Amino acid sequence: MMPESAALEGSGRPIAIFDSGIGGLPYLASARASLPGESYVYIADRAGFPYGTKTRAELRDIVVALVGRVRGAFDPKALVIACNTASQAGLEAARRANPGFPIIGTVPAVKPAAERTRSGIIAVMATAGTVGDPYLDALVARCAKEVRVIRVAAQPLVAFVERRSAFASPEERRAAVEGFVRPLTDAGADEIVLACTHFLHLRDDIAAAAGPGVEVVDSRDGVAGRLKAVLSERGLLATAGAVPPARSRFVLTGEGPFEPEYAILATAFGLDGPTCLSPRPREARA
Repeated sequence: MMPESAALEGSGRPIAIFDSGIGGLPYLASARASLPGESYVYIADRAGFPYGTKTRAELRDIVVALVGRVRGAFDPKALVIACNTASQAGLEAARRANPGFPIIGTVPAVKPAAERTRSGIIAVMATAGTVGDPYLDALVARCAKEVRVIRVAAQPLVAFVERRSAFASPEERRAAVEGFVRPLTDAGADEIVLACTHFLHLRDDIAAAAGPGVEVVDSRDGVAGRLKAVLSERGLLATAGAVPPARSRFVLTGEGPFEPEYAILATAFGLDGPTCLSPRPREARA
């Protein structure tokens, strides 16, 4: 058990959550539902967007640098990498660079999909980087070796979500996902794993395109549960029933002015901002 001083130290500090853009906002919402007494800072790495087209080495360096900047700017009690691609490429390197600091990654929900499939066929919708990453190979071999796994790189949907989804009509959203979903259901998949956080913004559209009998799964609840467990183990949870010590914030990398969709999403998710992430690295703090 952590000493009482650790709990006091962590009580007023935020939880940081970041992604390449807006994809991790549903993970923020899930964390809030699980831990309503905490304050949060959500960082959208607008300057690094998109992650799915970068090499593993490039992305590893981006993740390690961004974790350092976020720690320097906000001194969070914990950090969630709400991105499958970034977690696969940079989670372990970020942990090595920040010993003792809790960093929670995101893993595609392949295991629950494999356990629940009735047809014996599941699908994984992901970025180009995630689909071809050795981590996914190992995850499938470990958790889904008894089922057929169809992988689809739905990279164009990432840009659609980031730039268009806030303004798109239901017809546009349905048209955007149809070409990726239809081949999966035609092949017999009855579980579709959303292995890119951006796709959660189109979850209802993907489910509608897939039709009845197909379950769409993601990792939100698992990540929120892991975050809660880690904070509890370290004595850093806010007191039950506590009011968050500060309003949660929406922060972007890169220079303004920012595109209007970010202000719309800040309001939709109850965040102050958007504001710009300070360029100062952690080492520059006094």
